[in-house]
Amino acid sequence: MSTDTPLDALDASTHRYRETEAAHEKSRQAVIADVLAALRAGERPTDVVARSPFTDAYIRKLARDNGIEAKPRKAQKA
Repeated sequence: MSTDTPLDALDASTHRYRETEAAHEKSRQAVIADVLAALRAGERPTDVVARSPFTDAYIRKLARDNGIEAKPRKAQKA
C-alpha cells in the first residue's frame, strides 16, 4: 500500500513549484538589470527588446520608471 496520498503529492509539487518560482524571479530580476544597463549604455530599445523576454511596452515602462529618456531618432540622409 502506498503511503503517498493526493495531499502528499500536492505538498511535494507545491514545494517544487515554489522552488522554481524563486529561481525564475531571480532570473527575471537579472534580466531587468541587464535591460536597464543596456538602455543606459545607449543601446537601441529595438535591439534590447529583440534580445530580452519582454515586450516593447514593458521595456518602455522599465525605462520610464527608471528615468531613462528615449533618445531622438537620427535623421536619415537622403
